[in-house]
Amino acid sequence: MDLLAEQTGGKCYTSYQYCYDATENPSIKYEEIQDYKLEPKCHGETDNIKTIKDISGKAMQVEGNPLFKYFLDGSRRIYKVDDIEINKKVFPIIGGQIGVACCERQTPATFKRAVLEHNLVLSLPSEADKDGRNSEQFFNAVAQKINNLSKLQQFNLKFSKLLSYSSKKLEPNEKFEDRGTAKIQDEMIECEKKIVNELAKKHLLNPDSYLLKDGSLQYQKTGIGDFRELSKFKSNYQCVVGVSKSFNPALDGNTKNASVIAKLPPYYRTPAFYYYGSRSQHPFSIWYVRIRDFKNYRRDSPFSGIVKVEKVLVTDDEIENGLSSDEVDLISANLINERNPVAYGNDSRWANHLYPVYLTERFVKSQYISDLHFLNLF
Repeated sequence: MDLLAEQTGGKCYTSYQYCYDATENPSIKYEEIQDYKLEPKCHGETDNIKTIKDISGKAMQVEGNPLFKYFLDGSRRIYKVDDIEINKKVFPIIGGQIGVACCERQTPATFKRAVLEHNLVLSLPSEADKDGRNSEQFFNAVAQKINNLSKLQQFNLKFSKLLSYSSKKLEPNEKFEDRGTAKIQDEMIECEKKIVNELAKKHLLNPDSYLLKDGSLQYQKTGIGDFRELSKFKSNYQCVVGVSKSFNPALDGNTKNASVIAKLPPYYRTPAFYYYGSRSQHPFSIWYVRIRDFKNYRRDSPFSGIVKVEKVLVTDDEIENGLSSDEVDLISANLINERNPVAYGNDSRWANHLYPVYLTERFVKSQYISDLHFLNLF
C-alpha cells in the first residue's frame, strides 16, 4: 500500500479489509438481467415448433457417445483492500482473484485439466495515474514494481494486471466498488474468450467435440464494430454451448414463458427462441431443458432442475432460419445425460448442476489462495 500511495501520489487509509464473496447465499440466484430482445418474426430453430418436446428417447439413443469433451468455467473472488485519497477524493482499491479453467474428458475414465488461468489483479481509479492519462503503460509499470516487492517474491506470487475503473462522478445508486468489480469481471470474461480461442486454433472443437461453458455466451463486446473480430467470434464459438444454472424466467417481460418453463416435465425442452442481445449485437438461439425428475425430492424453487441453454447463431442460414432442430435435440439430449452423478449435499445448486461443470468449478476454486493469505499481502 505504501508503494501504491507513492506511485499514485495518494494517501492510503488502512481501511477494514474483507472479501465480498465470503458469505454464500444458499438460495438459487437469478442471473444478471441480460436485456434480451425477443424477435417473434425470426425462428430460433428450423422446425419452428410451438410446444414443448420430449427428449428422453433421444437421450437414450446417444447415451455412451457424449457430444461434450471440454468444460469451461470462470470464477472470481472480490476483496476490499483499502481506500485511497487522490486529488482530495476517496476511492476504494478493489482486489481480485480470477480463475478460469477448461477441463477435458476424452474417455469416460479420464477427466483432466486442459487449460488453467489463475490471476491476481487490482482495480484502481483512473485518477491513480498522476499524469492524468489513465495509460495502460502507467498501470503496467506500477504492477511490475509491486511484483518486485520481496513479500510477493517470497510467496512466488505476482499481480498479472492493474486495472483502472472510471473516476467520473457517480450516478444515483452507483458505487465505485461496483465499477472496480465490473473491471475484474470483464477481465475474467476476456480470459474465458482467450481459452476458447486457443482450443479453436488447435482444432480441438468440432461437430464431434463440443465445449460446454458454465454461464451465458452473451459477452458485452462480442460482434460490435470490427468485422474481423465478428468473424473470429463466429468461428471460435461454432461448437460452444452455454448453460446457465440460474436465469430470469420472465423472458422479455413475458411472464407466460416463466409458467411454461416451470411446468416442464422431466427431460422435456421448450421451443428454441430467437433472441437478439443488445449488449452483444449478435443473435442467439435460447431454450430450456428440465434435466431432473423431482418425484422423490423437494424442490428449492419451481425452476430447480431446469437449465437455460444458449447457442450462437453462426452461419447465414442459421441467422435466417434458426438453429437446426436436430442439433437442438442433440445438445438437449447430451445435457440430460450429463445430469448424473449429482452433487447432492455438496452444493446448494445441485439440482441445476451438470457434473462435469461442477468438477471444473471445484477445480477452479481449489486453485485460489486463501482469503486471509490474499488480504495479508496488503
